[in-house]
Amino acid sequence: MPRLSEVTAALAALWPASLAESWDAVGTVAGDPDAGVSRVLFAVDPVQEIADEAVKLGADLLITHHPLYLRGTTTVAADTFKGRVVHTLIKHDIALHVAHTNADKADPGVSDALAGALGVRVVRPLVPDPTDPAGRRGLGRICELDHPLTLRELAGRAADRLPATAQGIRVAGDLDATIRTIAVSGGSGDSLFDDVRASGADAFLTADLRHHPVSEARERTPLALLDAAHWATEWPWCEQAASQLEAISDREGWGLRVHVSRTVTDPWTAHAASARPSPATTLPASAARTPS
Repeated sequence: MPRLSEVTAALAALWPASLAESWDAVGTVAGDPDAGVSRVLFAVDPVQEIADEAVKLGADLLITHHPLYLRGTTTVAADTFKGRVVHTLIKHDIALHVAHTNADKADPGVSDALAGALGVRVVRPLVPDPTDPAGRRGLGRICELDHPLTLRELAGRAADRLPATAQGIRVAGDLDATIRTIAVSGGSGDSLFDDVRASGADAFLTADLRHHPVSEARERTPLALLDAAHWATEWPWCEQAASQLEAISDREGWGLRVHVSRTVTDPWTAHAASARPSPATTLPASAARTPS
């Protein structure tokens, strides 16, 4: 059985802390470096429901994409929801490790997993990491489709292949437009519009798109936009990361049991469609699924 310090060293090699943004909070949040690790759980959000799942599973280590304390804190009292998460984990000897923007920029990273879920071929990073001589690390990915799709068909594919959420997929653009190349970025991506336009991509799939940036982007170019739930664009990374850790475990002879949470922690729980949607904006029913 490996020690926590051995496992986190392997994780640091996959997602170096040096890749994280200066404002980010990544790495080990809780845990004894000398404690043994035999079971690991991956999830997007370190919320109470996930902490409880880790306890029920008997995990020794919880690895999440989103930080628990991004802006720091002065208390871990259990009468706060984040403090209760900390108390739950420590009480049950569960370590917490975070890989956030360092996992976004890594090779492979969060957007590689998103591209894989969509079934598109990664060509290069959207925003290359200038410190990477190979030119493979960075934010987002520029991808090619194996064969052209209409925006309507691409939106249907995204709704079908990404984890199901209340939001589904919002679309901006001509539904009959032909899409050959697509930029993807897991998580909030409307700060990347200039990079997407410069890339020449036909479409951009990301999350958390806001009214004014989208309106301005649509006025400037015919770029097609697909807005998925934040959680749904990042959950595929959990499966990719779990496979990476399993490969390390096999190589090192650790025998880790690695799991991916199927719990949907997207905060939106329902969606009420407009009463009379225009036929021009109605997409075909998708076979959207929960994570499996």
